[in-house]
Amino acid sequence: MSTYVVVRERSYRWEDPRALAAQAPQRSGLAFLEAIRDGELPPPPIMATIGAGVESVEEGRVVFVLEPAEYHYNPIGSVHGGVYATLLDSSCGCAVQSTLPAGVGYTSLDLSVRFLRPMSADTGPVRCEGIVVSSGRRTALARASITDAAGRLLGEATSSCLIMRP
Repeated sequence: MSTYVVVRERSYRWEDPRALAAQAPQRSGLAFLEAIRDGELPPPPIMATIGAGVESVEEGRVVFVLEPAEYHYNPIGSVHGGVYATLLDSSCGCAVQSTLPAGVGYTSLDLSVRFLRPMSADTGPVRCEGIVVSSGRRTALARASITDAAGRLLGEATSSCLIMRP
């Protein structure tokens, strides 16, 4: 008996991430993220890899959107937890970045993720909103949540970020 396998293929493009990173210190975090949202600057390669985009950005708040697809699947046929974690980490980090002045950077210190509902290609578009909960001179705390079009909570996270000042 032969096995019939349907092969699917996906390709995508990205721009030099070093060129994008070189732009970050030149602008406030909010202006940098607005330039990505508006297409003035290219998105970082991870967004092309998972197929996500910036829906909105304001000081202390960022929303990413994603249309779950088969290429996000794990071996048991649902969206891989790493996709959840990537969206949640990006939303938390970028929410923090949106509050920083030019020349100040950040990095994630930790990420605590909770998977609440499965996500699949049938889920439809999802939104991941990150907001800053508190921010000091050295660290910031952010939280993020992923919801489907009906507003059901699919996953959530909290993250501490280290603020790196010159």
